[in-house]
Amino acid sequence: MSTQNNFCGRTRREFLWQAGGGFGSVALTGLLSGDGFFSKSAQAADSTNPLAVIPPHFAPKAKSIIFLFMYGGPSHIDTFDHKPDMIGMDGKTVDVKTFGRGGHKTGGRIVEPRWKFKQYGESGQWVSELFPHLSGCVDDIAFLKSMTADSPIHGSAMLMMNSGKILSGSPALGSWVNYGLGTENENLPGFVVMLDPTGGPISGAKNWSSGYMPATYQATQMRSKGAPIIDLAPPEGMSRAAQRTLLDSLNAANTDHLALRSDNSDLAARIASYELAFKMQKHAPEAVDISQETAETQKMYGLDNKRTEDFGKRCLYARRLVERGVRFIQLYSGGNHNDNNWDAHGDLEKNHNYHAGNTDQPIAALLKDLKQRALLDETLVVWGGEFGRQPTAEYAKGSGRDHNAFGFTMWMAGGGIKGGQSVGTTDELGSRAVENPLHVKRLHATILNQLGLDPNRLSYFYGGLDQKLVGVEPVEPIAEVI
Repeated sequence: MSTQNNFCGRTRREFLWQAGGGFGSVALTGLLSGDGFFSKSAQAADSTNPLAVIPPHFAPKAKSIIFLFMYGGPSHIDTFDHKPDMIGMDGKTVDVKTFGRGGHKTGGRIVEPRWKFKQYGESGQWVSELFPHLSGCVDDIAFLKSMTADSPIHGSAMLMMNSGKILSGSPALGSWVNYGLGTENENLPGFVVMLDPTGGPISGAKNWSSGYMPATYQATQMRSKGAPIIDLAPPEGMSRAAQRTLLDSLNAANTDHLALRSDNSDLAARIASYELAFKMQKHAPEAVDISQETAETQKMYGLDNKRTEDFGKRCLYARRLVERGVRFIQLYSGGNHNDNNWDAHGDLEKNHNYHAGNTDQPIAALLKDLKQRALLDETLVVWGGEFGRQPTAEYAKGSGRDHNAFGFTMWMAGGGIKGGQSVGTTDELGSRAVENPLHVKRLHATILNQLGLDPNRLSYFYGGLDQKLVGVEPVEPIAEVI
């Protein structure tokens, strides 16, 4: 980003007023004019198209991101983090410090892993029997087994995973990606989110909001049943020609208004949103028309099975969207509350058998489909939840586990990621990261890096600060997986 981009988010008058006015503001005006600030607004306020393609900081490995969000917190020690030392310890009491929704505890009853693990692929990666299909893709996957986050509570942990902050009000990861790069397809949204049919996550739209950025960068929700995008169809009796005439008149008035306010990014975003909605009416239905797919492809994604049909359809949508240049797509497995998501506080076996069974085949199909179409190299796929789960039981009876933000597993594939490996470790019980702890910020830095964006350089000026997805302190990508 050029230095002038750092001032995005404030009008000229606001900036000069905050600078102190008087002779100081005159000097500052001269400096900013020399930088071209007043002659050309910041990148996010491009009055022609706020989502115009912007060159990356360096050559990218990936063009698009598909984030498979397992809402609720899947148990790492029952999925990808093999803990053989726990076998035979079921029911034993151990001294282990934990922190979840039940607060701080210093010990508990061991719940040993409920599924057997085996090694797969040439790389010999460990995967539990929860994922019989995905286990065949491990040589393309880099497992991050020492992830850490700042909160063990769903709402704030979700916000951190999606926006880098535990408090609401910051732009989502997908917003940052589209702000930094623009979109290669002006007929479709640059940021799409697809929710579970049971509902959205606990923090709702805050997880895909553009925060303090213009609304242009927020996500568009897409559904797997009914009309993919609600309120997209024109009013009954309104022809496309008549709609175009009305839109041209509206845009002409807005453009005249914007001419004297070139730094008004909200107005520029509103103009662009009208145009995008008009284009989407024509192009969005085709993008999600899976009748164009072969019967073999639909079966591979599990569309012939009630268990896998919904998530499979959304994974297939994701592949079709990245083919058409959509930058960031996020799919949620799990919604609403309790066992409608991966939040296994009671019956671990019932919960994880259900959610893994719904998603295993579609996710494996997505990876294989992207690979056979030569799209995996340029599409970064990320899998994980907001945190993991503890090795001890939450209650006196049952196999439920509480939340664990001290150590959990996520994985990445494609987009220049070196597959067939595991990075970092948790202790012998999986209670916390002990080798190479990887904070969520490192994950975000890696995603931006693969897109050709320097995570410590990409910034947006707001509230008197150069805001960054990764925060104030420099954050390095996870070099081992690149």
